[in-house]
Parts: sequence; structure tokens; C-alpha cells
Amino acid sequence: MSISKFTGLGLLGGILTWAALAQPGNRRSNASPVELPESSVSIEIEGDYRVINANGIPNHDHANFPRRGNPHAILPQTHRFKVPLKPEVAEKITPLLRQPFGVALNGVPMDPGTAEYWNQDRNSGWRYEAISGKINLGLDDNHAHVQPSGAYHYHGLPVGLVELYSKDESMTIIGYAADGFPVYSQFGYRDPKDMESELIEVKSSFRIKEGTRSGGAGGKYDGTFVQDYEYVEALGDLDECNGRFGPTPEHPEGVYHYYITLDYPFIPRAFRGTPDESFERQRNRGGDAIRRGGGGRRDEERRRPSAEVEHGHAH
Repeated sequence: MSISKFTGLGLLGGILTWAALAQPGNRRSNASPVELPESSVSIEIEGDYRVINANGIPNHDHANFPRRGNPHAILPQTHRFKVPLKPEVAEKITPLLRQPFGVALNGVPMDPGTAEYWNQDRNSGWRYEAISGKINLGLDDNHAHVQPSGAYHYHGLPVGLVELYSKDESMTIIGYAADGFPVYSQFGYRDPKDMESELIEVKSSFRIKEGTRSGGAGGKYDGTFVQDYEYVEALGDLDECNGRFGPTPEHPEGVYHYYITLDYPFIPRAFRGTPDESFERQRNRGGDAIRRGGGGRRDEERRRPSAEVEHGHAH
């Protein structure tokens, strides 16, 4: 099945079940390697929602896990996400807290947050940024790694996925945010209102703050922590949610849409619309955090955020 059919069916609401043959890299790297099942995802329309069910296995090459910085093996999941078919811009922006931002077309969550904080203190106000390069969380070439539950997930641009779905001289849709708005790779139109304009790499409107941190972690702002960044209106091409309004190949009439950029915030950290509760996490009776939509357990280990963290990844 071609990529264009896959994305088209997903957008138009057709029922689609897609399976990709396991790549040579699709093996757990442990004492007794076993081949992972095929990547599978279904996108169906149920009433006013687009429903994504997936086993969370990536459909592209990835690193062998466990690996240094990430001691967890990829395991099949039971992801079930719902996003509104006709999303609306909300009155207020909703910040991304401890939940996935969205889900890629292959059923793998986009989940940029980390569990690591300065001095192992969640109340310190200094949360490590996964793609800062200052902390080793075992990310692979797709800016992804694995949770304790075995859930593979993206912290940034899913390079392998983009390579599969990209088309020359066209924006590439790669998933949906929890509020239902589409998510695109790093390329958009130079003129956001003109689909005939040149395709460029869009830039976020965030930058690293100047000066030094006050209290806590101390030191110069350098991108190590999420709190090292600030939004500056119109600095780049996108708003504080890493998105903008305009026409796209799937929505020539115009739609609000997000981008995954090569600069911070990489995956957006706020919603223009209202995120669906299927992306939320809640506590079970045993005290572990689980996602409402099914899937996996969240580990609450707090490990030392040094240059090499065998991270517990609490998201």
C-alpha cells in the first residue's frame, strides 16, 4: 500500500489496517533476542472521532534496545487514542504536562517530556530536556527510545517515518495531536497562505535565554533544561504551540496545524485545541501511572541525571 493511500485514508476517515514487515533491526536486544511482531495500526472513524489503535511497533529502522542510557526493550502495546474529527481552537492554550502530545500515523506516540530533574528533585523546577545533548537517554536516530513498559516513543523528529511518508515538494503529514489538529514534519510553505510558495524548513519562535539561572541548577542557560528556553513572538515562523494556520495538502481550505521542528521545542509543548482524555495518564490503585487509552505502566523511578542516565522515564 502506498504512503499516499495510507495518509489519505487516515484523513478521509476510511478504515485502514496497515502492517509493515519487521525490519532487521526489529529485535529486542537482550540475552534471548526475539523478533517483534509486525507493526500494525488501524485508523477508523467512530462518530465525531478518529480512533487510532496500534501495537506501537515502529515501521522503520530503529536502534536495538536495551542500549546504553535506555535499559528497556521494545514490547508490543495496546495503544488506543481518540482525536476529534473537527478540532476547534480553544479560548486558552493548554500546556503539555505529563502525557503524549500526539500519535504518529504508524501508531507510535509523540511524547517529548522526561522524568529527569535537577538533583533528582521534581519540585526543583528544572526539568532536563531529552534532546539537549547534556543527558544520555539512549535516543536513537529517530529521536526515540523506550519506556519501562516497552513503549517506543518519539521525543523529536521521527526521521525514519518522515523518510517513508515524504513526497517531493510537498508538506508531509506524520500524525495527529491529542486535540485532533494534524502534525507535519519540519517543512512548510514560505508564505503560510500560499501553497504555491517555496517549501522551507520552518523555525520555531523559541530561543535559549540569556544570562545565568537563578538558584537551583545554577550556571548559564544552555538548553540543558526545558526552563532554559523562552518564547519570543514572531522570532520564527511558528507560534508558542509550534504551529500556525494555513492551507496544507490535506486541508487546502486552511487549518491550524503543528510542526515537529529541528530546534526547540522539537515536538510541541502546548495545545491550541482541547486534548482528548485518551492521552491522559491516571493513577491506578497500586500507585503506578497509566494512560487512560491503554498501553503501559509508567515507572516513577528517579535516577541520577548525570551524563549517562539509565533513565526510568516517567512518562
